[in-house]
Amino acid sequence: MKNLLTFLMVYLNLVNCNQMNKTQVYNAFQETDVICNDTGCKGTYKGPEFVDGDDIAHQFSNTMSGAVGDKLKTLYKSGNYRKVDFDKIKMTTVGMGSGEVFYHLSIPFIAVAQKCEAYTSFDHVGGWNHSPALKRRKQELSHVLLAGHELKISDLKKTPEGLQEYWIQWKNKTVQSECQ
Repeated sequence: MKNLLTFLMVYLNLVNCNQMNKTQVYNAFQETDVICNDTGCKGTYKGPEFVDGDDIAHQFSNTMSGAVGDKLKTLYKSGNYRKVDFDKIKMTTVGMGSGEVFYHLSIPFIAVAQKCEAYTSFDHVGGWNHSPALKRRKQELSHVLLAGHELKISDLKKTPEGLQEYWIQWKNKTVQSECQ
């Protein structure tokens, strides 16, 4: 505990407290690691579950969604057409409920033969111990769709500790404009 307090004091002295935001404070106490390749993305968050009432650990789903979407776009542009394999997504949330969580995500890709079978955007809607607001999220994403296309949404994924997520993929309007 003494080492933690010393670290905190040094850290706060190095940062202008008037300009420090929550993200800077959270980053001092968490670890994240995301790796993507042609077969998918894997990532881990280790840190506090909640800080000042914000579900910080769950925000790792945002980090992973961004990484997956970026990788799908990169693969698409190189002629390597992929989509997320919803059935093989794996989520673990060891420690959830204890204040300190180890959240691991594995989001695998499937190769597809034709470029218009691919998906290049990815997101989620979820919650810790509550049902995800899927209807609202579908409305929020409705403007990003190609004309005549729809969101592809996974079955509800749950961890034993209570994380619930729907994973969502779609054809990016800009990247896949030729797939009208």
